[in-house]
Order: sequence, then C-alpha cells, then structure tokens
Amino acid sequence: MKKTDFKNIQLLVLDVDGVLTNGAIVINNDGSETKFFNSLDGHGIKMWQRAGLKVAVLSGRFSEPTKQRAEQLGIENCIQGCLDKIGGLKKLLEELGLSAEQVAYIGDDLPDLPPIKYVGFGAAVANAVDEVKQYADYVTKNNGGSGAVREVIELILKSTGQWQQLLKKYLPE
Repeated sequence: MKKTDFKNIQLLVLDVDGVLTNGAIVINNDGSETKFFNSLDGHGIKMWQRAGLKVAVLSGRFSEPTKQRAEQLGIENCIQGCLDKIGGLKKLLEELGLSAEQVAYIGDDLPDLPPIKYVGFGAAVANAVDEVKQYADYVTKNNGGSGAVREVIELILKSTGQWQQLLKKYLPE
C-alpha cells in the first residue's frame, strides 16, 4: 500500500461495472438490464455514510439498475454516462467544495486510471487490469462485485479509528 494517511478523506467515488458489480451485464429479452450488486458492499456504504462521509458513483454507462441501487443506498451523487471520468470527477469536487486529496476512488479499467492517479487515495479491485493495479495506491484482495468496496471502506474507517465506534451499534452491551 502506497498511501496510508486517510484522515482527510471525505468522499468515496466508485466506478460501477467491475467494482460495485462483477462486470457482467445481462441484457434481458425485453432490453432491460440486470446487474448483481454485493450486499456486503452495500452495508459498507451505509456504514461509511453513518461516519458522516460522502459517496458518489461515477460510471461511463447509464444503467437503470445503477440508478436504483444508488437510490436504495442513499447515494446522492450518481453520475452516469460520463465518458470523461476525470472531467466528471473535477466537476463533482467543485460542486462539493472538496479537493482531490479528500477523495478515495475505486476502479478497475483504463477509464478509471486518470481519477485513480488524481485523487488522494486510488484503489483497484483485485481483478482490475494490470495498468490500473500498477498506478493504484492499494489493490484489494477481493474482486469487484465480491466485497472489494467493503474492503476499502473498512481499511479507511479502521485506519482513522471510526470503525470501532460504528461497530457499537451491532455489539451487545
């Protein structure tokens, strides 16, 4: 791991296909799309939010399942159809009044390389392409769609001392 200081991270930005999902896109007979999201990642996102931190989704494709999953998780910034990810990220940071150093980004493919290199902490999922892994500050043990997002969330929250506080909700007195 190249960077270990997470105290300034305020925003987690996630690619979708290959990060929040395993990358498979099922096109049904009626033209609708099916995606598989991991519930561990979803709960991790909720814990991140309970810590007072923000989450955004930044995807190169538009997908109704992505929109619905973002709504379920209370992710207010769901940017889809963004082919210029670095441009989309910079615009989002300007809107939120955040600097690149305050962002953690998780990606898996070449369009994620510019954001990974730009932010304060860039992570690649275990099954990311080699170039993304090469430039990432951290490579997860888990594949995209299989708990990689949760892994990064736990890494950051544990490193900043917030995880134990969040666990109190689940531990008997």
